[in-house]
Amino acid sequence: MIFWQNRDAGINHIKTRKNHVCYGMGLGIVLLNDAYPGFPGDVRNASAFPYPIQYEIAEGVTNKTLVYDENPAQCREAVIAAATKLERLGCRAIAAECGYFAFFQKDVAVAVDVPVFMSSLLQVPFIQQVISPSKAVGIICAQKQFLSKDHLKNVGIDPNSNLVIAGAQDEYGCTEFDNLWNPLKRPDCPEAYYDKAEQQMVRTAAEFVSKNPDIGAIMLECTGMQPFARAIQRAVNLPVFDWGTLLDYAFSVVAHRDYYGHV
Repeated sequence: MIFWQNRDAGINHIKTRKNHVCYGMGLGIVLLNDAYPGFPGDVRNASAFPYPIQYEIAEGVTNKTLVYDENPAQCREAVIAAATKLERLGCRAIAAECGYFAFFQKDVAVAVDVPVFMSSLLQVPFIQQVISPSKAVGIICAQKQFLSKDHLKNVGIDPNSNLVIAGAQDEYGCTEFDNLWNPLKRPDCPEAYYDKAEQQMVRTAAEFVSKNPDIGAIMLECTGMQPFARAIQRAVNLPVFDWGTLLDYAFSVVAHRDYYGHV
């Protein structure tokens, strides 16, 4: 649905900004060079987000090279190249589509002059400040086995702080995610069913919280988990943070809204 608004009277004189070639841009998203679909709400599906999104593929960076291989640093040059291109296009902030891009948070922040949000996990230190110190942040990631201390440290997380991690695929058997992202298991044409994926994610979250009753909030690491965040929240009755909450925040700080009301 298109909503027509009045012209912003604050936009009167315009001039070139930092050699940018595009204007009215929103968030620039660095994508994996992997062909698989995403449900609305997945970061690689732009249709559900209420602000402009521009994509750029990080050439040669796949689920395998970023997540499964032992040396994610091999992707650094391609990730930085994609991010700098998005900045040159005029994107107001840079993000990525996979939580494991956390590995490059500091690298990209140095390379560009706009705010950088490379992983949903950036929210963990914030969450730890807004819930009780006696509570833990429950991180649900795709593959626990590949989430290293370096990933955590590069987005400001103390690996020894009050958090607990679950792997949706490698611990809880979320096969619908394997069918999309796991290069060792997915079919030649990756596919998934929404209802089955939602059922698996809700089960994972419920079992995770049951095993760890001190969890005070859920952090969904993976780009494809937020379509199910509402269903997860209904099941566990906890605050849920994900890529969607991060991107909404990211856009709000680079393109602040006006306030309309009455006194």
